[in-house]
Amino acid sequence: MTHDHDLELTPTPAQTEAALNPPAGRNGGDLVVETLHGLGASTVFGLPGQHALGMFDALRRSSLRYVGLRVENNAGFAADAYGRVTGEVAPLLLSTGPGSLMSLAALQEAAAASAPVLAIGSQIPVAGLGGGRHGYLHELRDQQASFRDVVKSVHTVRTQSQIPSAIAAAWESALSAPHGPVWVEIPQDVLLAETILPVVTAVDATPHDLVPRPELTAVAADLLARAERPAIIAGGGVVRADATGKLRALAERINAPVVSTFGGKGAFPWEHPLSLQSWMEDRHTTDFLEDADVLLVVGSGLGELSSNYHTFKPRGRVIQIEADAGKLESNHPALGIHADARLALQALAETVAERPDDGAPARVAAVLKAVRERIDAQELTLEQQVLTSVREALPAASPSFWDMTILAYWAWSAWPGVMHSAQGAGGLGYGFPAALGAAAADPTTPVLAVSGDGGAMYSIAELATAKQYDLNVTWLIVDDGGYGILREYMTDAFGEATATELARPDFVALAESFGVPGVRTTPETLRTDLTEAFAAPGPRVVVLPALLRMFAPTHLG
Repeated sequence: MTHDHDLELTPTPAQTEAALNPPAGRNGGDLVVETLHGLGASTVFGLPGQHALGMFDALRRSSLRYVGLRVENNAGFAADAYGRVTGEVAPLLLSTGPGSLMSLAALQEAAAASAPVLAIGSQIPVAGLGGGRHGYLHELRDQQASFRDVVKSVHTVRTQSQIPSAIAAAWESALSAPHGPVWVEIPQDVLLAETILPVVTAVDATPHDLVPRPELTAVAADLLARAERPAIIAGGGVVRADATGKLRALAERINAPVVSTFGGKGAFPWEHPLSLQSWMEDRHTTDFLEDADVLLVVGSGLGELSSNYHTFKPRGRVIQIEADAGKLESNHPALGIHADARLALQALAETVAERPDDGAPARVAAVLKAVRERIDAQELTLEQQVLTSVREALPAASPSFWDMTILAYWAWSAWPGVMHSAQGAGGLGYGFPAALGAAAADPTTPVLAVSGDGGAMYSIAELATAKQYDLNVTWLIVDDGGYGILREYMTDAFGEATATELARPDFVALAESFGVPGVRTTPETLRTDLTEAFAAPGPRVVVLPALLRMFAPTHLG
């Protein structure tokens, strides 16, 4: 009997002819770009280097769109954002040694945020592999070792015939739950050598579903149905798994209040009667969650930022759904369900008994009222005014990308819906290059980037990238003359700050030197200036000189 899949493996006469007579002038780099195209990639990010030139030469013979940034770490942030907003694998092409190592901070953020980045780097020639000290340019004793603790998986190529399989395996790893960055390295001579292998066409790299065990979801459904005070913490895994609808259906069925973590913003409707929003750093929220007799945690490891800096001590039964097995019960004992959030939530929503509770919305409203009164008592009108102006100016469909800066820390708690930030690994310089990656994914929609003046200096070179590709990004730089949050931390802890004050350029003049229009704004004109910037095509810079303060923490006693 002939099966359908047997027919698929039988080449057509045209395919046979193409395989027997591949185009001349191809090299190992062509096998890389052909494999990426066969897997469905359309856009690649990167920065060329001497050992990687075989890949970059092959790009001109492919239909892949290349977006080149000026610093490898920024290219990694751009790929991270592309992966976050599309859910697709974002290829990142790098060179050996210094070029590759420059991407590590970005790949750490991609790992923390579960962004599917496929980093493909070159290596020294095959003869130099194995740890000997041959003196090749860019040589490292063990380049893989630098990545192994950062990425999900490492894949090494030594021959051209290994290229398609290695990239396909890495692609599958990047897209398997939990998503994350992966690393492939290919020696320089393998990339440069002419190839007689046929053009890569069909490539299969289908990720495996991470299905929950039914006996665990049965117990979880029973606990939730019988709970007196259930609550839900929704993490980034809900958003990445496209499970927001499943979460809402479950929450409404059992009348459970839902708080979204900073990484899970957008997992649950902000103004829903059951929404506790995202005030994770507020003790009123922490107390409410501690009082739950059954707490469902979905797509979160309850790390530092999701547990009010580890002051959260649940008293009830915890159910944790998490695709990363290493995060299961890593901070609190729980009924751990190792599964994709969408599949687990679907199983719960289909099996849990309906649980009436007319008082849940009132309890949620009481918590939000207490949070609001605490914030209002601190006389932080300027900060709230600035955040409101940004929110009102940003078009509804536009994504936003935030650096590690005071306004972003406000947004973690107060921004109503999806936002993207570097709160996973916490490195500076994320906002602007990430916004460029999102703009490359959808050139028709304006994108917002937010940085402080300190973080802006990490990625100022990418103004050239924004101009070169005419990317539709408005960059808001809040200029307070230093590392503002570190200034606050040090002053609170030691009475005065050290090493936090910065000499900085005239950001408007600097932007204009790249051919990017810039404007200096005020809190009163911010909304208007941002609105005008979003309405104009191409990149724009808006500079807000302002000294913002954080609201008082609740985890210090």
